[in-house]
Amino acid sequence: MSDSAPLIHPTAVIDPSAKLGQGVRVGAFTLIGADVEIGDGTEVGPHCSIHGPTRIGRDNRFIGHVAVGGEPQDKKFGGERTELVIGDRNVFREFVTLSRGTAGGGGVTTIGNDNWMLAYVHVAHDCHVADHCVFSNNTTLAGHVSVGNWVIISGFAGAHQFCRIGDHAFLGMGALVTGDIPPFTMVGIDGHGRPRGINSEGLKRRGFDAERISAIKRAYRTIYVAGVPLAEAKLALAEQAQSSDDVKQMLDFIEHGERPLQR
Repeated sequence: MSDSAPLIHPTAVIDPSAKLGQGVRVGAFTLIGADVEIGDGTEVGPHCSIHGPTRIGRDNRFIGHVAVGGEPQDKKFGGERTELVIGDRNVFREFVTLSRGTAGGGGVTTIGNDNWMLAYVHVAHDCHVADHCVFSNNTTLAGHVSVGNWVIISGFAGAHQFCRIGDHAFLGMGALVTGDIPPFTMVGIDGHGRPRGINSEGLKRRGFDAERISAIKRAYRTIYVAGVPLAEAKLALAEQAQSSDDVKQMLDFIEHGERPLQR
């Protein structure tokens, strides 16, 4: 066996149709089913199950007891072909579950690159998670949830089906969101999650300067503090967006939601 060949524990069960890239490692008592592709350098720990159709990129880590690519938890699912697609360099800790899509929801669940999902995270069918996100323990996404880039979701937090969470948002511990969360927004718990300002600290860490952060704060106050109807707030945001691409991103997010904005 060459150094680049997959290293498979003798107790693992690999379907003959599965495709494993160079340097893939598969731990004890792990099942890899039919129609699964795993990219180079990915490590699948012990007691995992990966069902297909699932496409996994390179250099991912499935630590152990992870169950991904299973049938969606949706009574409307009738056995049609749907997929789970995972990018590169993600880390999935113990007991993470990721479901495939449904025909009615586009047929695919997607996870981007460089995400970190801690123990007991659940991502349901037809969700789309972008890049550089951190989901803490017991984060739960219902079906059809869309999560942007650089989003942090704290422990025991979750999102209702069809919600969208914008780039750089932060959900505090236990926050349950039932509406869309605009980019850059922090959500704290008070019954259901409520917006509590913007994610200033996270933006500073990612290189946002004071002028950009100030414009985002002004937009947040327009939406959540000014006490005006949303239609009036959007008019004010349109004016602010002329001098701020970040505000334009917030306004575009609001304009394209299927669920009400969480206010």
